[in-house]
Amino acid sequence: MSELRGACIIGQSGGPTAVINASALGVIRTALDTDCITRVLGAAHGIKGVLDDKLYDMGQEDAAELDLLKYTPSSALGSCRYKLADPDKDDTDYKRILEIFQKYDVRYFFYNGGNDSMDTCNKISKYMQKVGYECRIMGVPKTIDNDLNGTDHCPGFASAAKYIATSCAEVWQDAHVYDTGMVTVIEIMGRHAGWLAGSAALANLTGCGPDLVYLPEVDFDMDQFVKDVTDIYNKTGKCMVAVSEGIHYADGRFVSEAETSATDGFGHAQLGGLAVKLADIIKNKTGAKVRGIELSLLQRCGSHVGSKTDIDEAFAAGKAAVEAAVAGTTDKMVAFQCTRDGGYKCETVLQPLDIVANFEKKVPREWINAAGNGVEQPFIDYVLPLIQGEANGPKENALPRFARLKKVLTTEM
Repeated sequence: MSELRGACIIGQSGGPTAVINASALGVIRTALDTDCITRVLGAAHGIKGVLDDKLYDMGQEDAAELDLLKYTPSSALGSCRYKLADPDKDDTDYKRILEIFQKYDVRYFFYNGGNDSMDTCNKISKYMQKVGYECRIMGVPKTIDNDLNGTDHCPGFASAAKYIATSCAEVWQDAHVYDTGMVTVIEIMGRHAGWLAGSAALANLTGCGPDLVYLPEVDFDMDQFVKDVTDIYNKTGKCMVAVSEGIHYADGRFVSEAETSATDGFGHAQLGGLAVKLADIIKNKTGAKVRGIELSLLQRCGSHVGSKTDIDEAFAAGKAAVEAAVAGTTDKMVAFQCTRDGGYKCETVLQPLDIVANFEKKVPREWINAAGNGVEQPFIDYVLPLIQGEANGPKENALPRFARLKKVLTTEM
């Protein structure tokens, strides 16, 4: 395929992670070093930055600051939750995107995000093909939820899993200080997929993990939950529970009492308050001292216990996206293909955006125990290689030194 010269745009979307900027760096650094990419632009707050013509000239950033993105959590360019309409029903946004692409001669577009972001990427790709504008469009995966279809795992998940397991082990130590009884309920992110909550079980490798783990892949029974907790508490005087925020009853209703009519830009219910609700129920049933703990945003920004494997793979995903696009590929997402027998090996592959967008990969039922209150060894074997290695990011005044981007707004060439 003939060389395609032009500018590129990199955007970030959806919930942040501890390593999403490592993927952005993989895109930015590779693009800056690629002759046929004439300019590297960063979209402020994802696709909204394109629509608003608010783009950063990444070529004006200091190289050393860019390198710090590898160890900087959250979305350095800014994120959004903006749902593009069906272009057959309303193509207003798409016409505007095309206008901006033409204005800056954008021939490469890289979008770094999860399920909904891949939907955005897919829609833009199909629209550009429809109108005949040559632009190679690639999805770069990201989500702590680990629920993207077509890939072994997602950048961001491993660091969140490591943070969760570490935090559970630390909380376990605190919860076992006194000779009085105590029940601890830890609420972990995950609306429909239980990869994060299941990762709490890794703490058991330290001898300090949860007694019970509940994932949304199995319908929740409140009476059985109370019995599970009470049986362990009566036997040992302690009980630690890890529970996914998205656990639901058999009729589909979320257990969380904090679910409201509020939704994000993609119509997803806002969840929270589950740990407090379950703690109150257990307290009333048993009279035990109970603590409800919600890890909340700490799960996705805890880069201080990040996984080096996660960082390296996130960077590799961004780099692979640029290399594939320059080679002539479009309409794909970078994915991971891994083997674990005889040692962990991971390589990047490409998946069609069609099979990724709007599909959720859930924890296999056989990886959850028969009682639905814990995970089996195959789950541990799957996650453990992903959390290996220490981030070891630079420090300043004994605190993490994060990237400080200038974010120089671009002007028309």
